[in-house]
Amino acid sequence: MLNRRPIRLRLWPQTIDEVVGQKHLLGPGQPLRSAFENAHPHSMILWGPPGVGKTTLARLMANAFDLPFISISAVLGGVKDIRDAVEKATENRQKTGRSTVVFVDEVHRFSKSQQDAFLPHVESGLFTFI
Repeated sequence: MLNRRPIRLRLWPQTIDEVVGQKHLLGPGQPLRSAFENAHPHSMILWGPPGVGKTTLARLMANAFDLPFISISAVLGGVKDIRDAVEKATENRQKTGRSTVVFVDEVHRFSKSQQDAFLPHVESGLFTFI
């Protein structure tokens, strides 16, 4: 049977052990490796040029802990996207008692007040913010 998924999706890492590079984060005893091994997802800011795996690491964290994943683009999104994320994460929390991984690409493009809108939800544990 022919696999019609794009090659980039077929080759995308499914676990942190399949990630190439990023040994400073994923090597033995390193911060992200410890978070995965100890089943302790945590909020973080990832910085780096396009293509180094920031989105991939966020998705892997959500998958590893069976948490819902919401992706927001700060370039294309706004307050409505933040409100929608809060609503979805709240629904998930009510149903499962678990947090939601919220990945904000290019978060520095949000205004300070938009960035601050995430803070109470991170502090309450509703979001694991990446």
